[in-house]
Amino acid sequence: MRRAITAAGPALLLAVLLTVLLAVAAACSGAGGDAPPQDGPDVLRVLAGSEIKDLEPLLAKAAGAAGVKVSLSYTGTLDGAEQVASGGADGRYDAVWFSSNRYLSLIDGASARLSTQTKIMVSPVVLGLSRAKARELGWDTGQATWTDIGEAARKHRFTFGMTNPASSNSGFSALVGVAAALSDAGEALDQAQIAAVTPRLTGFFSAQTLTAGSSGWLADAFRRRTDVDGLINYESVLLGLRTASGEPLTLVYPGDGVVTADYPLTLLASSAKKELYGKLAAWLRTPGVQREIMTTTARRPIVPEVRPDARFGTAPLLELPFPNRRSAADALINAYLNQVRRPSRTVFVLDTSGSMEGDRIDALKQALTALTGADASASGQFSRFRNRETVTLLPFSTVAGPASTFTVPEHDPAAVLRRIRAYGDVLTARGGTAIYDGLRDAYETVRSGQGGGQGGEDFTSVVLMTDGENTDGSSYEDFAGFYRTLGTRIPTFVVLFGDSDVAEMRQVATLTGGAVFDARQASLASAFKEIRGYQ
Repeated sequence: MRRAITAAGPALLLAVLLTVLLAVAAACSGAGGDAPPQDGPDVLRVLAGSEIKDLEPLLAKAAGAAGVKVSLSYTGTLDGAEQVASGGADGRYDAVWFSSNRYLSLIDGASARLSTQTKIMVSPVVLGLSRAKARELGWDTGQATWTDIGEAARKHRFTFGMTNPASSNSGFSALVGVAAALSDAGEALDQAQIAAVTPRLTGFFSAQTLTAGSSGWLADAFRRRTDVDGLINYESVLLGLRTASGEPLTLVYPGDGVVTADYPLTLLASSAKKELYGKLAAWLRTPGVQREIMTTTARRPIVPEVRPDARFGTAPLLELPFPNRRSAADALINAYLNQVRRPSRTVFVLDTSGSMEGDRIDALKQALTALTGADASASGQFSRFRNRETVTLLPFSTVAGPASTFTVPEHDPAAVLRRIRAYGDVLTARGGTAIYDGLRDAYETVRSGQGGGQGGEDFTSVVLMTDGENTDGSSYEDFAGFYRTLGTRIPTFVVLFGDSDVAEMRQVATLTGGAVFDARQASLASAFKEIRGYQ
């Protein structure tokens, strides 16, 4: 899975995190399989979660200090886990480095693909709130329980943002932690317990008003917003994050437990570079390097020789139980997407101009088909059009075409998904390219409430896919003027494809608070699937 190229405002300046925003939200080349990793006798090829990117300046020193050159390729947590478990990483990478191996360990056959695991650093997933809101709720001391937090959320006493648990480990860890605490299970969650706790989760997540596919993009979006009180995210991200008014967050450590990322650097069983791996792992755990990790990334050291500094406090962290079966983990994610969280409302603005004829229009049809559930992988099933989601498909060529809207029901969604698939199957390519007429119609559709939806209570976004430059209708300047009159926070996620005007498409994403996804060197279906994490 490629990472999003952030195009929404200035880079997030985290006082102690250096490049955390770019770590999770920035992208350039295809990650997790688009571009081949570097190789050589002194190179360790590592498939990593995008959270690791902020360690790149430190890892650059490993060549001189430990004799190991580190070649990093990035992927999403679930995509990476599936790639490893299927054997797709064998021979291509020597090691994997995710924020956690918990989900990977639940996949049948995955353990046989893994060899030595070395934990490098630690960061719990906790709640960060503006100081004023924490004081109002009586949590300014940093102490509460998930039950307390859930009750306040149910009553809409605060709002928060969280990443999508199907796309980001911080969101997955948060979901597991909340579910485990609210269920009072005392042991690993099973499907029956998940079903029982779902109503309480629905109340909890009714207060979630901001979502994202990565921790960095979420932090950047939060920093621009004045209507979101806090985030559930890694402690390391929250420690350096400030609100739109410039104040630091108050971190709340739930007394009934957390789920912690331990960032295990893991050798693949197929790799012949065990010695090289050992050198890097040992170097990363030296006291000097551990202190540098703590100082520059705000993650806690893993070795006892280095004491966590004052930023982390002294309260002990109780670790909550994690599902011990993949079926339970998947059931929890599915419940969140299809029952618990606020519904989505998504408008796809699709280029069907003459330049799309042939392979390109076929790729578009395949991408839409994948989103109707045809992709049988776990990440594919989690990225399909969700129950309760309102989906609008708006093709454009010389002019913007008529919009077709589908609402996926909460129960038995198959019939509507088939209708969406049938719609995509008959798309044809002809005519010019009126990008901004199509984009304006998308926002007009949302503003008018066409096709239903939940108004201000849903997660609304626009996806723009085009393979060329604007040739017909209104200009970017026309659209920008129109957009500024809307007073909306609805982002446009732009997919670069074919011969897209990259500079202008970045402008669209920046203007609307969205992001750019590059499908020019990889499949359009994978770009669409990745965007689903942000919707």
